[in-house]
Amino acid sequence: MADMMWLLQRLKAMSVPEVCWRLTQKVIQKNEERCFGATKLAVTETLFNSKLSALSADVDRFKLEFSNTDYSLSDSIHLLGGYSYEEYKKKWNAGFQTNNCWPNKFSYALEYKQRDDIGDARTNWELNRHFQFALLAKNYYASKDEKYLKEFRELFLDWNEKNPFLHGISWTSVMEVAIRLSNWSYALVFLKKSPNTPKEILRQLEIGIINMTDYVAHHYSRYSSANNHLIVEAFSIGQSGILFNYTPWIELATSILTREFPLQNYEDGVNKELSLHYQSFYMEAVGLMMRLMVKNNIMVPEEWYSWLSKMSRYMSDCIGKYGEIVEFGDNDEGKILDLEGSHFNHYKYVLGMMSCLLENTYIPTDKFCENLHWLFSKTELDNACQKPIQRKKSISCYRTGGNTILRSHDESVLIGIDHAELGFGSIAAHGHADALSFQMYVKGKSLFVDPGTYIYHCDLRSRDEFRKTINHNTVCVDGKDQSEMKGAFLWGKRASSRIVKLLEDNERVIVGVSHDGYAPLCVERTYEYNCSNQLIIKDCLDKNETSNGSIFSIQFVLGNDFLISNVNGNIIEILDSEQCVHIRMEICSSTSLEIRIIDKELSKNYGEKRSTQCVLIKGNLDKAVNVVTTIICEEN
Repeated sequence: MADMMWLLQRLKAMSVPEVCWRLTQKVIQKNEERCFGATKLAVTETLFNSKLSALSADVDRFKLEFSNTDYSLSDSIHLLGGYSYEEYKKKWNAGFQTNNCWPNKFSYALEYKQRDDIGDARTNWELNRHFQFALLAKNYYASKDEKYLKEFRELFLDWNEKNPFLHGISWTSVMEVAIRLSNWSYALVFLKKSPNTPKEILRQLEIGIINMTDYVAHHYSRYSSANNHLIVEAFSIGQSGILFNYTPWIELATSILTREFPLQNYEDGVNKELSLHYQSFYMEAVGLMMRLMVKNNIMVPEEWYSWLSKMSRYMSDCIGKYGEIVEFGDNDEGKILDLEGSHFNHYKYVLGMMSCLLENTYIPTDKFCENLHWLFSKTELDNACQKPIQRKKSISCYRTGGNTILRSHDESVLIGIDHAELGFGSIAAHGHADALSFQMYVKGKSLFVDPGTYIYHCDLRSRDEFRKTINHNTVCVDGKDQSEMKGAFLWGKRASSRIVKLLEDNERVIVGVSHDGYAPLCVERTYEYNCSNQLIIKDCLDKNETSNGSIFSIQFVLGNDFLISNVNGNIIEILDSEQCVHIRMEICSSTSLEIRIIDKELSKNYGEKRSTQCVLIKGNLDKAVNVVTTIICEEN
């Protein structure tokens, strides 16, 4: 019954053209099942589309910096959830969260969502994106050590034997195929430039890349599913087009990416998914494509520069002096390229790339990640450091995109305020019910934080918990969410937020915001910041006939860098772990309040969670309510 309800809600989110397109896709899938369902062919075994038989890779078109000497030789990759790569590197169908494995059945018939009996598909996909293939190929090229070629060959052959085309968990998502073929492409480029690479391996890589690109070109996301997935899929098609000098793929990718800029992004540079991570993921895909176009003298549409400049400015504003980052919405740590195998900072990598491609520098460039040393020459990286750097202001208000960033004059305090829409399109897949919430960092340490994402495709209770209003730094009424969850990536009725006041002078900033998620009850919140050490939050809830007997709560979820040291009535003392920063919270109200310290769950990394403290304020809505919370930061 739950599955049927989800299906009905999902259909409601589709237009008539989308339903028609999905029916067409079903016909294509049936034809593919007739071709590949019974005969389990490796994607490297033979070319599936004879019309592409003339294609041949020209690895020089990738324009990598083969003289680069700034590299590492890690032979393992970072897996989500803290799982050991050495333990899982050949467990291609592992469930991870359980000891069970994904069945090697035809992929279109494999249900992978909310499979508590097996595990989280997203965790498995990280292994099957094949960052390790590009990494090992790079290691072999850079070191000439045969052990890396041997390891690559062993894993490559093992994967193709155990993961035939369109069978198993590796083939359930078109975007996963896109990221995989991208990593195979980098592996091919490095191995073709290396000595002693078996010609059969090179041949199989080429066939696999062509087959996967052709598959993505026939199945790329559209309509309500056309979010970051479409961008990554289009990039992979375009990258292959450049690698094989195949104009139809280049033109298809360029047209999609150009069309999607205004559809998926607000005019002020905020991505409509309202997730900083997915904005970075989007920008990585477009940036990698743009780099290839520039270096191969392919005209880049002028609007790309304008859009990416605005998007880079916003993302840069979300990063503080100490590297702290204001992140709202989902974050599954997705990336496209990783030539070092570590858990590197994706935002700094992408902004470093944009600093090379655009007219400004968007982040201090004292050290570039390894990806950029292979993608850009030393001269290009040096030039990026000399470009004008974006200056940070005390207030950066993105009215259309729906986020406001505040910072102290000395940049020791960073505050992010969410007054955005829930998410993108008819399903708002990666949104959280966190309207009017805020995050606050002091000297780079997380004081009040977003709870994170934790998990996607299993443990639905936890998936929901990390998106619920009650677990964010905002107001909640009767324990209900501001917006209505209909599935793990599907929303029904949504709260709408807006700015009602914005004032700024030399001494303070005032940001007034409201939302209608509890209509007819009006929820308003005002942030007053002195651009130094004091933040005042005023919450106003108007009483109406429907609110009699209602209970409101206000949450302040602490990051793991701070602990509550003392509670004395309405005054709460908080210290950082090193006892260098002292925070004083004073809570005043027009009504009696209950103030408690409770435990909440926090997920800083995908697939991992831990306990943290939360200041919980509760009261009755028997009359109009005003709650004023004053937060003062002091050095001990």
